[in-house]
Amino acid sequence: MLEKVNHIAIAVPNLSESISNYKNNFNCVISKIIKLPIHGVTTAFINLPNTNIELLEPLGYNSPIKKFLDKHKNGGIHHICYEVKDIDEAVKRLLKNKCKILGDGIPREGAHGKPVIFIHPASFNGTLIELEQI
Repeated sequence: MLEKVNHIAIAVPNLSESISNYKNNFNCVISKIIKLPIHGVTTAFINLPNTNIELLEPLGYNSPIKKFLDKHKNGGIHHICYEVKDIDEAVKRLLKNKCKILGDGIPREGAHGKPVIFIHPASFNGTLIELEQI
């Protein structure tokens, strides 16, 4: 069902500083900054030849990234995103296998304009997983 790793997401306390850090130290190509109010994040992607790194900054008081940063002041790896061909089929399979999907289980539009869902870390060895339909 999994195709490839789409991105690894890193929660950061300051998106501008993090972008500068990656640009200055690694000479990375960075996407435009995207605000995603439905997900409570402001994000930018570091484009690499084999995958992407997503930098996430909290957007709004109820942001899940704010809650993460309350526990991890300097930031850290927040989740890993895998691509799937059929997100609805993935959701059905996960629910059948008693995996906990966050939210209402209905895919929402992600940063790439494609449907995404998040799977609770308890279902996958403490790792928050995002699935994105390709």
